[in-house]
Amino acid sequence: MAIYLDHNATTPVDPAAADAVDRAMRDDFGNASSVHAWGQRAKTRLDGARHAVATLVGGEPTEIVFTSGGTESDVMALRGAAEALEPSGRRHVVVSTIEHEAVLQTARALARRGWEVSWLPAGRDGLVSPADLEPLVTDRTAIVSVMLANNEVGTIQPVAALAAVARARGALFHTDAVQAAGKLPIDASALGVDLLSISAHKFAGPKGAGALWIRRGTRLVAQATGGRQERNRRAGTENVPAIAGMGVAAERAVARLAEIPRLAALRDTLEDGLLAAVPGTHVNGRRDTRVANTSNVGFEGIEAESLVIAFDLEGIAVSTGSACSSGTLEPSHVLKAMGLDPHDTQNAIRFSLGFSTTADDVARVVAVAPALVDRLRAVTAGAASRGRDTAAAAREN
Repeated sequence: MAIYLDHNATTPVDPAAADAVDRAMRDDFGNASSVHAWGQRAKTRLDGARHAVATLVGGEPTEIVFTSGGTESDVMALRGAAEALEPSGRRHVVVSTIEHEAVLQTARALARRGWEVSWLPAGRDGLVSPADLEPLVTDRTAIVSVMLANNEVGTIQPVAALAAVARARGALFHTDAVQAAGKLPIDASALGVDLLSISAHKFAGPKGAGALWIRRGTRLVAQATGGRQERNRRAGTENVPAIAGMGVAAERAVARLAEIPRLAALRDTLEDGLLAAVPGTHVNGRRDTRVANTSNVGFEGIEAESLVIAFDLEGIAVSTGSACSSGTLEPSHVLKAMGLDPHDTQNAIRFSLGFSTTADDVARVVAVAPALVDRLRAVTAGAASRGRDTAAAAREN
């Protein structure tokens, strides 16, 4: 029985969204910028998707710019807003330490160009504080970026309060809502943010499509120049099939919000089962302020990558954190920023459930976990013992 618990990395494409992609590729192949009938059919597809995505994030269709995904949306928001405000003398950005690499690396790139970057710390519970943000924001701050929901531990940040701090000093506020869309209701206007990023493949849409919500009146320097597409915000022929699929996925995501309580109950059952069945386990981050599908569990005495492989051999897909950082031996930057002990940053497994997850799936994970962890702990303890013996022999010689 295959069990997929890595929905924060990517989600299975909803069949209705896949059908929309297929229809757009076969029937609506025109260029949406063309004035003939083929082009106008493609434009109709774009307009429908734009309305659906706007509904998902609580905005207006004219505020939606389609992109290639969450990374491009983050880069466009941070770099585009910073460059737009540069002539005013605002050459300072504030970014939380638990952001996705798309935001972190863009902030570092701005720093290399002479921008000042301040890093907003997170607490051990995975939350950032408006009180900690307040002294960091100055009259030179162009933009503050704090994600709505963390991709590794799932914590939901107090974005409305954080945005109010930024806007009080005249700074813009961006939130990466990639892991929030489809998992909790979003109202971008009510949050008080100026820019909000989402990605289709995180809520059962196709890869290669994302969006940036830009509050009406917010100035942004286009990062892709050339044509006049997307209201001069992003040049290039739109990926109509992927966007059509994103639109259908957005509609389905809104409808599925009613299933969130069931998902949260399954996550809690998984956590409670693992904590009871496997000694030396703990949950990272706040358990009461997070998206319903995400659990980050630390398993003392093991290396997380080994446990991921062990689960995979049992037909269970989990991860150690962000898919963008998988394959590296570096500890989780999120857990490190939260102040966890070094060994605890490398023994954590992320379980991210989806709407297809069942109670039987959860029961299976809880059932197989104790033996897997015991075996890996025995291997780790044996390796440590051999290392001590080798060191002792070397000292004797």
